[in-house]
Parts: sequence; C-alpha cells; structure tokens
Amino acid sequence: MTNSKMYLNGSTPTAEDLAPLAFAGYSHFTAMQVRGGRVRGLDLHLKRLREGSDLLFGHHLPDSRILSEVGAAAGSADSSMMIYISSRSGEFSFTAQPALDVLVKIVDPVTPPATPLALDLVQHERHLARVKHVGEVSKTLLLRHAKERGFDDAAFMDRCGQLSEATIWNFAFRDGSGVIWPQADILYGVTMQILQRQLHAQGVVQETRSIAAASVNESLSSAVLNSWSPGIGVKSIGGRQLAASQELVNLLHDAYRLEPLEKI
Repeated sequence: MTNSKMYLNGSTPTAEDLAPLAFAGYSHFTAMQVRGGRVRGLDLHLKRLREGSDLLFGHHLPDSRILSEVGAAAGSADSSMMIYISSRSGEFSFTAQPALDVLVKIVDPVTPPATPLALDLVQHERHLARVKHVGEVSKTLLLRHAKERGFDDAAFMDRCGQLSEATIWNFAFRDGSGVIWPQADILYGVTMQILQRQLHAQGVVQETRSIAAASVNESLSSAVLNSWSPGIGVKSIGGRQLAASQELVNLLHDAYRLEPLEKI
C-alpha cells in the first residue's frame, strides 16, 4: 500500500491551506530516508535548511521548530521524507523576513536502481546549484530525453566540458585507491557530505579535481549517490565506458554505514 502523508506547520493541511503552495516555485527542501524514525546526517539536513532559508528568505527557522514538526510526523515506520521551507508571500514579491512554513511530505521508502547505470551526457548548469530548490523543470526533462535515447539517466557537464553532477545525483570517481569528487558548481548533497566525513575518519584519500567529460575512459570508475543510496555504479557516461565500479560502490556503502542513525 502506498504511504503518503503531508503536514503543514505540524498539522494535516486542508485544501485551503495548500492552495497558496500549489504552484509555488520559490522554496527549498531536503530529502532523506527515514528508518525506524531515525536518519543519518541530521545535522547536515538542518544546516542545509538554515542556509537555504537565509539565502532565499533572509532568515531561517530555529532547528528546534524543524525537529518538533518533523519528529511528530516521522513516526516509527520506514519512509522517504521531504521537508520543504516556503513562504506564503510566494513568487514575484518581496517581503523582508517573511513568515516561513514547514511542509513535510512522507511517502514510501525508495528502492534505488540495483545495477550500474548508463548515463547520457548533456551540457547543463543549474541555477543556484548549491541550493536544493524546487521548480527545476530541466532535470526531469533531461531525464526524459535520456530515457528516450536509451540511457538510464543524464549526467551534466558545464560550459567548460567538466563533469559536475547528474539529474538528482552527486558523482564519485576513482582511479586508484582513493575517491575523487568533481570540482564544479554542484549541490553538496547530504549523502556526499556524510561519505566525505566518514572516509576522512577512516583515512581514505580524497581529492576534489576537475574531470573533463572528454577524458572519461576505462581507467576511471564512477558511482552516483543521493538520499536513496550512498553508491550506485556507473558503467558509461555519454557512451564512454568506465572501469568496473563494484570496488568503489563497496567503499562508499561501507563508509555510509559508519554514520550513526539519529532519532528525529
């Protein structure tokens, strides 16, 4: 049975409550997989919400308010949770430090892809890439185009031909014993940050460097990651074959499991 619940400022919203948000494109969010009422990287999710609100609205809600409303909504079941921060003043208007709403959406847990992905390659740069904001029609459109072309999803390269991210994924690469993160204008995903700190704690070598799309070959392995999974192998990008990814995927999953689950 499909699980779908929604809470606005801690209460079940009416249609009238949701009407101002129905077509709102000026908000931001964070997404997580909840397991038994607990999540990994809670501090990073809260930091993301604070920073996104400061940029878009000029102020942010206290962590205590977020935790109070999210904790009441989470329950003890496994789920996927999205926390949106928005303002009823909406788009195309200015209000200094507007009142902020917390919309929590809970749906069934996500089952990520099980096999390595073949990614299309497109030139695309997201506006405000470092903010997880709504209204990004290009990501879904480029996914559709990739599927129509026989790929599993789409990878992005910037105007300089450097790989950055994929539609809803961060990249990790490997050409030796460590992990390489792309140097580009990207969203620093919570899962990516969890992996970075756990790999650091283990002493795994990490570096951030530019990776030209044209240089992709079988000397390099790759994985994509997001709130669904800490690592899914990538077998090709733009038709260019990559090295087997299982060793990298195992490394990322092992690191992710070291991050403690925290009660919301």
